[in-house]
This record gives sequence, structure tokens and C-alpha cells, in this order.
Amino acid sequence: LPGPFERFDSPGRGRGLRVTRAFKVGELLFSCQAYSYVLSVKERGFYCECCFTRKEGLARCGKCRKACYCNVKCQKADWAMHKLECSAMTAFGENWCPSEMTRLVARILAKKKTQKERSASEKILLIGDMQSHVEDVDNDKREMHEGDVAALHRFYSKHLDLPDHKDLLTLFSQVACNGFTIEDDELSHMGTAVYPDVALINHSCLPSVIVTYNGTSADVRAVRDMKPGDEVLISYIDLLYPTDDRNNRLRESYYFTCDCQECKTRSKVRWQKDELLEMCEQSLEEMGAVFDDSNVYMLHMMYQAMGVCLYMEDPVGAIRYGEKVVGSYSKLYPAHSLNVSSMYLKLGRLNMGLERNSVGISALKKAITIMEVTHGKNHFYLKELRKEAKLTKK
Repeated sequence: LPGPFERFDSPGRGRGLRVTRAFKVGELLFSCQAYSYVLSVKERGFYCECCFTRKEGLARCGKCRKACYCNVKCQKADWAMHKLECSAMTAFGENWCPSEMTRLVARILAKKKTQKERSASEKILLIGDMQSHVEDVDNDKREMHEGDVAALHRFYSKHLDLPDHKDLLTLFSQVACNGFTIEDDELSHMGTAVYPDVALINHSCLPSVIVTYNGTSADVRAVRDMKPGDEVLISYIDLLYPTDDRNNRLRESYYFTCDCQECKTRSKVRWQKDELLEMCEQSLEEMGAVFDDSNVYMLHMMYQAMGVCLYMEDPVGAIRYGEKVVGSYSKLYPAHSLNVSSMYLKLGRLNMGLERNSVGISALKKAITIMEVTHGKNHFYLKELRKEAKLTKK
């Protein structure tokens, strides 16, 4: 095992992971390398395909001219995976269109073929032992997986000996249930990865840990004090939604219903009323929108309004909506929430761009306070943020 942990049978949840010593808020439980990962196509040119470092002046692959790397070392390290699609991208041109999941599954199959022993990401759970729920997949998802299998044959058969159809459907179901979205500091999608050891961690709407990313590795940190014997719990979904909606999402994607204390008390149902919706109503009236007091998505509509303002190059309007959003987020999300820190980052950078430095620095400091817990004080995001907030000399 990667540290003071043990697998156990979690009541009502199946297998799980628990700690065998105490952990404090912000303490790193463990880091996990990705078993396999893939950079999103839309981020090509901005991030290194191998290490996910964002930098200018990345070097392009000499063959496909699509994939980009920090240097020759990164390019060589990634070749075993990149060669699966390098020539195909050139051959198919604009018709090269596998989904991100198909691309990830191709890389998993390639690694399985060359793997001689248990990988560093499988200290607790083997990738083949991840839950698939293939028997629970509905017709719509099955059709989607069938399409991904067809794309796998079309785009990757030259470089891969593919398993039989049934095994491929099982693998796609495993990745759908256990894949992680790698996100940047503002929670923008960078790519997708599989971390078998992290996949063992069960869900709760009152999580004890949070998963953040350092390059392509996943860091698991405590967001609550933990004592020996406590189960390690993360949230699989956005916790902002009311109880019934959260459980609908969990059943749809993960095939279970949560019975944590938060769900038993149904405390978040109150969000459908009170001052949160009053804030939404006022904000949406400013936009000329028709308000419906039964609609629990008004806060997300305010977030979308912020995005519209950014698209229209109206930073002042974006800040106006963003301040209302972050005020509600701070009340409704757990104490150390990436959703809250990402909003403070956006507001801080927007204000700094308008030379409202004192307001901008204040927002960035609030983001830093949260991220020192979720990412660790020495994460490279924090080093860059302290420069932005003028907390260190350049």
C-alpha cells in the first residue's frame, strides 16, 4: 500500500479505503501516477502531451505536426502512446475523430500489452479489478460505447491487437465509471486519466478528501481532520445541487444512491427557497430573464451570465455576476472547495486586468488560502499565484 491505509468492506458501499493513522486538514494522504492519460484535443499546442506543462514555444511532433512537447525528453517518453494515433491523424485528416474516451482506452490497451508487473498506480487496486457496472448500462450508454468500440477498430487497429467485443464493452464501462477529468486551477478540462488506486475511494456528499492534479499525477488531500479507522471519501459529483438531483446524477453515472448524513437530513433542499434564489431573481431580472422560483439552477445561470459577459468582452459585467456567484458558492460548498477557489481566481484576474489591484489581490489571496489545503503549499500553481498576488518578488 502507498501509506497508512487499508482496504476494507465499507458498509453499504462495497470495498473501500480507510486510514490507519490520523490526518490533518490539508495533509497529503498519497499521490498516484496515472495508469494512462490523454490530453484533450482542444488543448493541443498549449500543454505538453507528456507532462501536461503549460508553456509557450512547445515543439511539435515532426510527423503529425499536432502533438506538442516541452523537449525531446518528453517527446520520447510519450512516443509509446503517441504512435497509436500519430500516423492515423495524418492519414485520416479531418475524418480523424475518436472520442477522448476512445483515445484513453487505446492507451490503456497498449500499456496492458507491454506491462510486465503491477504498475505504480495499482498499489491498492489492479486496473482490471475496477468496477464496471456493465450489466447496469442503459441502451443510450450502450450505443455510445458501441460507437466508441467501432472508432477503436477504425482508428487504432493498425497498432493494437484488440480484445473481443464483450471485453471492450466492459473496459469502456470501467473507464466511464472510474475515469477522472484532469483540470487546471480554474477547473477547465485538460484531459482524462485513470488512477486505479484513487478509483477505490468511495463517494460521500460530505467528503473527507479532495483530488487535485500535479501534472498528470493525482494528489489526495484531507479536507477534514481524520482519525484512525475513518473511511477515505471523495465527492463524485457537483455538491451544489439538492439531494434528489445529486442522487439522480449518482444513479445515472455510478449506479448507486448515496445515504450519507447530508442526504439523510436533505438539508440542501432549502436552496430552492430563501436568500439564494432572491439573489438569483435580482440578477436575472437585470438580464431581462423570466424567473421561476421552482428552478434550482438559477445560480448556474448566473455563472453562465458571467461567461456571456466574458465572451462579450465585458469584464465589469462578469465581475458583477461573479461576485454574486462566489458569495453563494462560499456558503453552499464545503470549506475547501475547488469551485470556490476557481471563482476567486477568475475574479482576482479580472480585477487585476482592470487595474483594480487591491480588490484583485484580495480575491487571489482567498483562492490561495483554499488551494494551500487542496493542492499543498508547494504546488506550482501556488508559486505562480503568489507572483500574481504580488506576495513574492518576481
